Amino acid sequence: MTSNIQNSDLLALKSYITAADATQYASVASTTIILDLTHSNLHQRHAEIRFDKHDTVEDLRKRIHQKTGTPPHSQRLQLIWSGQIFHEILPETESTRMLGYYNLPHGANVHCVDIDPYSASANGAYEDTSLVEKFVLSEEEYNKRKGTLRDWGRKQKEADPEFSLKKHAREHAELVEAKRLYRESGVVMRGFEVDESTGGIVRSVEEAFTSKLEKEGSSGELEFGPESVQHLSLHARCQVQPGARRGVIAFIGVIDEMGGGGHWVGVILDEPVGKTDGTVKSSGVRYFEAPGPNRGGFFRGKNVEAGDFPEIDIMAELEDSEDEL
Repeated sequence: MTSNIQNSDLLALKSYITAADATQYASVASTTIILDLTHSNLHQRHAEIRFDKHDTVEDLRKRIHQKTGTPPHSQRLQLIWSGQIFHEILPETESTRMLGYYNLPHGANVHCVDIDPYSASANGAYEDTSLVEKFVLSEEEYNKRKGTLRDWGRKQKEADPEFSLKKHAREHAELVEAKRLYRESGVVMRGFEVDESTGGIVRSVEEAFTSKLEKEGSSGELEFGPESVQHLSLHARCQVQPGARRGVIAFIGVIDEMGGGGHWVGVILDEPVGKTDGTVKSSGVRYFEAPGPNRGGFFRGKNVEAGDFPEIDIMAELEDSEDEL
């Protein structure tokens, strides 16, 4: 057949796609035949279904029944090759004849014509989703249901008149961020605290938060003001939590662009167990110079203890161990 395609790119694409057509069935066993199955009432096409040449027409009809729902007694089968019907099998005829008798080539099409006027597959019943009755629930019925999002929101509103789903989503995002920050750097975000019973991050009680704010006379710095780092000095040896990590203090000061602002302590760690090289990722500003990308960290003053914390010599500990000979 002569191609009507004029575009050179499309011709090249067609050539590439069809290059192996002549050998696509080269590895198929001699007793196997590969057929496409179609149906008069359905858009679906079951491509490259494998049969044995010793399978009978009855076996073919059973397979079509499984895939289309049309029972064997309602199937009129048309054997098609290159768009032409070269044989037709009427219902309940030739049932014991083997497929090899028909000399079907690989890729031939067996088209099933459903002769049942009351077939369940007629008029798109199996494929047209617009015919499916949709589940509809009125506002009144939904309001009466228990365990729904609306019911949950209503209960939250009763407990807290200021509750809204938007507010809940925002607070949840803040909690997730607070947990991440504490997990990665040991920093407790403003408005959160460590639950002593679980060790996890929880939101501070609003009344306690407000009371503490008024007591300290803070305008928003709370525990992140200059008093939070007054016990520390540059170049001092220190130990930071969590993890009892040791190092040297390399920076003390305000970093507005990180974790709610306020005062931070930059530490050059003895081991590569940090998160930075002295640079704040969000701004790209470098506040101190660490010898590697994981040799530095920023910590709140309350998590840093200055003192006699020499660098741990792991090899020395191994040499002094009485449990190893």
